[in-house]
Amino acid sequence: MLHAAELLDLSATIEELRTARSAWRAEADGRHSVDRFPSLTETGQAVDDLVAALFPGRLGMFTGPVEREDAFVETKLRQALARLQRQVESEFSYWQEEAVLSFDVSHASMIIGLFTAELGPIRELVDDDVRAAFLGDPAARSADEILICYPGVVAILYHRIAHALYALGAPIVARIISELANNRTGIDIHPGATIGRRFFIDHGTGVVIGETAIVGDRVQIYQHVTLGARSPLGVTDVSARERLARHPIVEDDVVIYAGATILGRVTIGRGATIGGNVWLLEDVPAGSVVAQPTAVILAGDAADQLHETLRGRAA
Repeated sequence: MLHAAELLDLSATIEELRTARSAWRAEADGRHSVDRFPSLTETGQAVDDLVAALFPGRLGMFTGPVEREDAFVETKLRQALARLQRQVESEFSYWQEEAVLSFDVSHASMIIGLFTAELGPIRELVDDDVRAAFLGDPAARSADEILICYPGVVAILYHRIAHALYALGAPIVARIISELANNRTGIDIHPGATIGRRFFIDHGTGVVIGETAIVGDRVQIYQHVTLGARSPLGVTDVSARERLARHPIVEDDVVIYAGATILGRVTIGRGATIGGNVWLLEDVPAGSVVAQPTAVILAGDAADQLHETLRGRAA
């Protein structure tokens, strides 16, 4: 029995899609070839191996004797670094047509060598992030639970890896890693964002942290917090400073509650507290509390009147 899709005449649709592809390619003028773009799948496998090397027991599923743990880590690292180097080489190849100077294969090798030296510090940073989560969430029962089950910790783990690659000159591969984290956790941290020690995202869904954001030490934020820019580039005229410093600075020991939106190059002073659903476009002094007006609780006749009004609107 034939399905309806098998009976459709697709010739017109296929022609329209071919026309759209041709127009796009003509506009791009052949500068980029998608077959040279870094692979989402390969990058994901590299990150899986890196995570296994960083945390062989909890995330790498290593169950052998302790004397074989280093060998397991070495195997995972070599697999991860080889994959990452191929993806960095692809990134260089992708941009080659627009580059003023030519890239050399040794550049990718150098980036991976420098990145490898960052893995020990990355592990220490993530350990501190796990400690912050344990202190910040009374529901946490163990470090293992936090590392495996908390989306905020998964997101910052991926960010620590991505940020190192971004700083070393592989922004596309870094951005792919941040997208892998976003897809898994619903947390979108640009790899360019600078984030200090003991960072904790509680719950996490809907958090957005922009490219030029700077976050200090011991900062805690909740779900649906945005550290964003005020205007998209190209929509309004912006200065050179606004182009390179578009997102907030959050100093040490700040807490930002759910739904807060902080836009532009504003500074949230040390020890400040930003309440839920606040819309903020200006600096906040150290130690301040920023909150929405307190909700009004109605009772008696006032409550009955409001109920009637709301029901009338619904009708």
